[in-house]
Amino acid sequence: MSDYTRSDLACESMECEHPEGGKGTEFSEELHGEIQIKRAEILTKEAANRIGREVGIYVTFECGRIDRLSKESHQLLVGLLARELQALGERMTNKRIGGGFGVFVAGLGNEELTADAIGPRAVRGVSATRHLKDHEADFYKLLGCASLSTLAPGVLGQTGIETLEILRGAVRSVQPDLVIVIDALAARSCARLASTVQLSSEGILPGSGVGNHRSAINRASLGVPVIAVGVPTVVNSATLVYDALHKAGIGEPEPALRRVLEEGESFFVSPRECDLIAKRVGDLLSEAVGKAFSGALFDM
Repeated sequence: MSDYTRSDLACESMECEHPEGGKGTEFSEELHGEIQIKRAEILTKEAANRIGREVGIYVTFECGRIDRLSKESHQLLVGLLARELQALGERMTNKRIGGGFGVFVAGLGNEELTADAIGPRAVRGVSATRHLKDHEADFYKLLGCASLSTLAPGVLGQTGIETLEILRGAVRSVQPDLVIVIDALAARSCARLASTVQLSSEGILPGSGVGNHRSAINRASLGVPVIAVGVPTVVNSATLVYDALHKAGIGEPEPALRRVLEEGESFFVSPRECDLIAKRVGDLLSEAVGKAFSGALFDM
């Protein structure tokens, strides 16, 4: 995959090979109003190598611009995300989510950069409950929620510490059953910016979409199951050119233009409403996480 067609979204990687993943994958989709859910499971190493993703589960919500959703569509998407998070969490941990279940939510990214701020903003809206288990046991039991703890670890340039190092220390202390990491992603298609939510059972490689590779945050590195939640907020500037060529019916670029796209200086572009997008996406994801593990869905 060329740098100008690189994407953090599994659905875009799969589309390069087969709309439904092809051999070695399982694919299903369903429609709820205007929200389409696509579930893909990569089953074999061969399929993983072909698609460029790890063996695992990838769930894509195509919902239109999140900052432009009606109140009703927003609440529908919150509910659908919450149910998927709960189902995926129970499948990955083989445990029933309830009062004895621990969830650690990490909001990755730099809150001072608007396009990278959705992780920190999302965890800021999640109500932590882990401390109540020890200090307000009766109240915690009455709530019937999972034990929730949260952290926005910042980025290497702010702390001088790799995000993975910080999360490892927190996980060793908190000992959760499940880790959820929330991060901004890079897309290949401009149409997917702030319009797609991806859940993955295989964690995340922070910064990979913008060429700033950090250590992988996944089950192997943390020792517990990890669900990655992401929304694309940026696209490579070269991708804008590539997209425009395809829309004009030009197809693959000539060798000279390909070299310019691959070797030229890259910029990453976000929509002009990125401040509003960061707020709305942060609100959406914090509500979904809260609903998934608050007890509201446990008996439904």
